[in-house]
Amino acid sequence: MSTRRQFIKQVSVVAGLGAAVTLGLTSLRVQAASSGNWRMPDEGDKHQRAFIAFGAQEDIWEDSTADVQAAIGLIARTIARYEPVTVFCRERERDLAEEHCGAANITYISTELDDIWMRDTGANFVVDGKGELGAVDFNFNGWGNKQQHSEDAQVAALVADTVDARHIRSELVGEGGGIEVDGLGTGIMTESSWINSNRNPDWSKAEVEQELKARLGLRKIIWLPGIKGKDITDAHVDFYARFVKPGVVIANLDNDPASYDYAVTRAHLAILETATDADGRALQVHTVSPPLKPRQSSFSRNNPDFAAGYINYFVINGAVIAPEFGDKAADAKAFDLLSELYPDREVVQLNIDAISAGGGGIHCVTSHQPLV
Repeated sequence: MSTRRQFIKQVSVVAGLGAAVTLGLTSLRVQAASSGNWRMPDEGDKHQRAFIAFGAQEDIWEDSTADVQAAIGLIARTIARYEPVTVFCRERERDLAEEHCGAANITYISTELDDIWMRDTGANFVVDGKGELGAVDFNFNGWGNKQQHSEDAQVAALVADTVDARHIRSELVGEGGGIEVDGLGTGIMTESSWINSNRNPDWSKAEVEQELKARLGLRKIIWLPGIKGKDITDAHVDFYARFVKPGVVIANLDNDPASYDYAVTRAHLAILETATDADGRALQVHTVSPPLKPRQSSFSRNNPDFAAGYINYFVINGAVIAPEFGDKAADAKAFDLLSELYPDREVVQLNIDAISAGGGGIHCVTSHQPLV
């Protein structure tokens, strides 16, 4: 399955603020993050709020724009039952955003946006143990200049300013969907999305790893190969492997032999089953498989980019917001596994087919601020 629509038409690719790849600081390439013992918390730790971008535009989504906006609204309203939500939207679409997302437990901030992928464009929050919040900016460049991004390149800085966090700018180019951490110093990343000339030309794997460790407070990164060029993200990790908690991972296992992910997910599983975390602990690995028979609709029918993956869920205060795809057996199996892995949270499954048609999921269109 693809993991994000391949927007080959490339809607006026524009390099804006934050889109520069190297920032001209080669001699100072790898440094520790600015003062503070920064650490990226686990997604399952307590949240202050969640973020969503109500940014679907017709140039990209065409006839599906209204359906995507409705799906974004459904996700926002569902999350707001459990924690506050900040919705970024264009001023001219403020009324429409409020109509879809509602008012209860929701705050609106007007700004220009290119698209809906908040996980990739927003800030990657870190904490220092002394009550300070940092917002790491990885210079979003439209997944390697594949899509317009001049407005979305500014979202991370806007988020930092909105919540009064210290804006920490890395020299690396990357996206939040390419980051998975356990909160205790272990990360999982795909080489295809980080060690890639369309984001970080001339960076070695060792340099990329050192910078990620410094910015996110990591002691070890488990590298999965991923696969380049099959989707717009070059195989973000949040469609392949997620930490449930330290020492426990849920991994995507594609059972469709016709899918390129059939081989990719098996290669990933082999690595994860023999990997150890930063504390030397062997990982307990659970697998979940995409539905082989998702509901047939205008979104999924004959759409090779339709991202029917259960692993792209969002962990929030008291709940796990996950997709369902109309395959009753597969949906139930995913629900049961997530309920088992997150016993203290309610698992809520949503129909997000309109977003999946663009190759993304619930985790892709959300991000969060940890509670400090």
